[in-house]
Amino acid sequence: MLKNRHLVRPEDFSVAEIDSVLDLGLQISANPHSYFNTCEGKILATLFYEPSTRTRLSFEAAMNRLGGRVIGFSDPGASSVSKGESLEDTITTVSNYVDIIAMRHPQSGAASQASKVCRLPFINAGDGGNQHPTQTLTDLLTIKANRGSLNNLTIGMCGDLKYGRTVHSLAKAMSRYAGIKFVFISPDELKMPQSVKDSIEGTEYVETDDLVAAMPGLDILYMTRIQRERRLSMIQKTEQLKDLLDRGFVLFSKNGIIKSVKLPEFGSLIITTQDGRPVIQETRTKEKNLAAD
Repeated sequence: MLKNRHLVRPEDFSVAEIDSVLDLGLQISANPHSYFNTCEGKILATLFYEPSTRTRLSFEAAMNRLGGRVIGFSDPGASSVSKGESLEDTITTVSNYVDIIAMRHPQSGAASQASKVCRLPFINAGDGGNQHPTQTLTDLLTIKANRGSLNNLTIGMCGDLKYGRTVHSLAKAMSRYAGIKFVFISPDELKMPQSVKDSIEGTEYVETDDLVAAMPGLDILYMTRIQRERRLSMIQKTEQLKDLLDRGFVLFSKNGIIKSVKLPEFGSLIITTQDGRPVIQETRTKEKNLAAD
């Protein structure tokens, strides 16, 4: 069903196709050894034009676990890009050597640009502050594994909602499911962009800077990090957001449920409720690149 398809944004897959990917992810999690040779004889190219640890290594680990091989670069300065080679030329050239390409790029829209000239399945591993569809699939899998369904949920998104591509993609993906309501929690300077809110038209949402007040009505709280690499002069806003997150964790502490939680400097947390109690999950990244198989 997804053979030879690109994944540039979550909307590239129908809800039924996303559900099939998530079901496959759950099967792999339950019985990983059955999939060890799925990609034998296949080569993945990871073209990372900006620094990455979790995303790049998760793609590479997944391909290796599936029996395939990986080539690529993590520093564009070590490739022909440093000699002036265009993005289109790089994609066209690399397409001759591999079976699938995953690309991370600091420029919004670069993934769409690259996919137009790519003759192979192409995966957007994050393009600027725009989209991060494979992280969205990982987030959806985490939510489904813990909640059992992606329908009828009130989802809080807290943190840097302006520059965080993960929340942009997740909001767009979750808005396609039934009974979804969003609570966007951030300082005014880091609010969800209007373009994202326009894209989820028809899905109820509210905006607030009060995490403590919002918490009792949430089924899920998605907390994302400060996107420091997207801008250089955000010290004051960073402190505002840090205070917002700290107050949220103080709330948990007062309830006697979570004694001490540290938000990763570079990562995201999904907090779900089970029997009225918050359960924290750091989003998993293993085998995320199966989405394009």
